[in-house]
Amino acid sequence: MQAMHAAADKTHAKMPQPKPAFVKRMEALLGADGAKEFFGYITGQRPPASLRCNTIKMQPAALKQRLEEKGWRVSQPIAGRPEMMLVEVDKPSPHTLGNTMEHMLGYYYVQGLSSMMPVIAMDARPGERLLDLCAAPGSKATQAAAAMGNSGFMLANDISIHRIKALSANLERCGVANAVVMIRHGQELCRLLAVAGITFDKALVDAPCSGEGIAFKFPAVLETWGMERIRKLSGLQKQLAAGAAKALAHGGEMVYSTCTLAPEEDEAVVDFLVSRCGMEAVRTRLPLESRPGITSWEGADFSEEVAKAHRIYPHESNSEGFFICKLRNAA
Repeated sequence: MQAMHAAADKTHAKMPQPKPAFVKRMEALLGADGAKEFFGYITGQRPPASLRCNTIKMQPAALKQRLEEKGWRVSQPIAGRPEMMLVEVDKPSPHTLGNTMEHMLGYYYVQGLSSMMPVIAMDARPGERLLDLCAAPGSKATQAAAAMGNSGFMLANDISIHRIKALSANLERCGVANAVVMIRHGQELCRLLAVAGITFDKALVDAPCSGEGIAFKFPAVLETWGMERIRKLSGLQKQLAAGAAKALAHGGEMVYSTCTLAPEEDEAVVDFLVSRCGMEAVRTRLPLESRPGITSWEGADFSEEVAKAHRIYPHESNSEGFFICKLRNAA
């Protein structure tokens, strides 16, 4: 992950221009002025550095003091969430936050504020059984483990051996003791769980996506953007989310999230879960500015349930773009 951020910083000055079709779609979502602000942000700005105190190992007040002793300026911008911190460092480098003793000891996880919202929406609690279907590299799995008090049981899965190595390393670094790591195609894992009769109280599907909301970190997103890729990802996302829905106990809850803003990957997937998988959307409150999910797109109408989702735009939240929706198994 550090290498990815370093690569992003090196190429930030060479940010490619967004494709006209992408601009047109964002204008449809935000209006001409809103789209201009959005693209101005992702092509010319970066959100403030942020991290999450790992409360499995350290309390926020103690971590804040240690970081301030380094000369860092630390703020806690969200009331009631002292573990979420913004950090200002003089003469920062791509590796500053990830190259401290505190980071290596697992006292904190470098994570964007928007990226913390899916686990907040999920409201993981001690003693629960939790499935994190696309868990690597582990930002949300470690956050969920802390919310669970390192108790209960978490199955943390991913498809790539390279990503599994990062996931395992981060779980170990952060002192997570309630997780089992698996490497499987998400759909295959859910099928095996169904055969075995294993169900979960909560599930997180932070799905692979086109990454429109994090283009400022990874400029390649603008180069690879295209409708064929979006449609392909939408199909995969529906399969993953439908599999996770089947792994929930009756009344169990799922959070579906992406770091993209494409309705085909966001509202269309939630609409599929509501109309085809016996799920109902749950209204949640998040401590970060967001807009409701949209209920129609390019001639297609979605369930009104989709409006309970959150669209987090980078230029409005000063963080990554995210889509988040909580759903309940009502089947």
